[in-house]
Amino acid sequence: MADSRVGVWRERLVAVLSLLTSFALAPVSLVPAALLAVMVGALSSTTVEVVRGTTPADWRLLLLSAATLGSVPVATLLARLGVHIHKRRAGALFGIVETTVPAGDGTLRLLRGIGFVVGRDAWAAVGHTTVIGLAGLLFGGLAVLLIAYGAGGVIGGIGALAATLLTSGSVQVTGMALVVAVLVAGPPLVVAGLWVAPWLVRLDFAVMRRTLFDSPQVRVRRRLWELSDTRSRMVDAAEAERRRIERDLHDGAQQRLLSLTLTLARARAKFDRDPEQARELVEEAQREARAVMAELREVARGLHPKVLTDHGLDAALPVAAGRCPVPVRLEVHLDERPSPRAEGVAYYVVCEALTNVAKHAQASAVTVRAERIRRRRDDLLRITVIDNGRGGADPQSGTGLHGLSDRVEAVDGELFIHSPPGEGTVLTADIPWRA
Repeated sequence: MADSRVGVWRERLVAVLSLLTSFALAPVSLVPAALLAVMVGALSSTTVEVVRGTTPADWRLLLLSAATLGSVPVATLLARLGVHIHKRRAGALFGIVETTVPAGDGTLRLLRGIGFVVGRDAWAAVGHTTVIGLAGLLFGGLAVLLIAYGAGGVIGGIGALAATLLTSGSVQVTGMALVVAVLVAGPPLVVAGLWVAPWLVRLDFAVMRRTLFDSPQVRVRRRLWELSDTRSRMVDAAEAERRRIERDLHDGAQQRLLSLTLTLARARAKFDRDPEQARELVEEAQREARAVMAELREVARGLHPKVLTDHGLDAALPVAAGRCPVPVRLEVHLDERPSPRAEGVAYYVVCEALTNVAKHAQASAVTVRAERIRRRRDDLLRITVIDNGRGGADPQSGTGLHGLSDRVEAVDGELFIHSPPGEGTVLTADIPWRA
């Protein structure tokens, strides 16, 4: 318990340091907007004076106009630098790493340079740094006010009381009451500042994330990049799946069909001379034909099982669970069938997840849950696969989890993996109900 309390207060101190950093960076973040505001204000004031006739139209108006135009690239470049700094800070503090679109879209280099300085993204950077700077002043300033005022009041009150006693040897009642009030109010203010610091950090993080990573244009750009990346991996996965099917057909069904053809040819040659042996060869050919049918069913089962098309997940998931060597508990709560595409993705997720559990998890039990999550707009088909294995699953390690993520994201779904080492793995796929 003592270690837990120490950890909580350590977290609060780290939150205070984060807020102090935001407070210190806030004035710098406001420089681009302030520079533009000062230059535009000065130009507007001079223009109004010239129009009214109170100031002659001399070189000052021309100079201010040139300075205002010159301040635009300075402000936008400073804003872009500020956005870069805040993104690096967000990555260091909160682990947010932005996926960016690669440069080089065929536009002329000169036009790209002009767009970099005065384009839409440049002006958006000015707005982003302004919003983040105001948020840093507000949230960081509140923490600084509470902690600095409380701690400063205590230290100042003790110093004032000691100085008064040393110089005069007595303290007036009014002064004593003021010092006592400061001393009493100081510690609660410090505690209040430490207490609200994590909440202020969350608010600061929300503003930073919404501004830098979740603005409409950033979301569209990130989505385009994700779709491009996912499409490339899906093409590779489809090609690998095609080669697997081709290999399975060549090594299995094709060889059996060749053997079946040879057996039938031998039986036809034996019909006249040895009918009994011909009958045995025909029976052997029948067995080969049944084996070929079973082989083809196994290949087709990995694509889209007929039971899923005819009866949905309620009937298909038990089939997938029955092929898993680890005991599987099914919990299916679906009042109706989702779209065929959502069912196909869900079935693929369950099959691939169970395969990963059997190969890597070293688990003794698995729970598969399928449920409908109702939302105001679009409902979700949520697939949850829980095992009690060794954990430590990493989607970036080249396992089937990367392919699962691509398959889910291809229908605008989301895949979440919680896999602490030694504590099992929880895989959750949220698939749009009408995907």
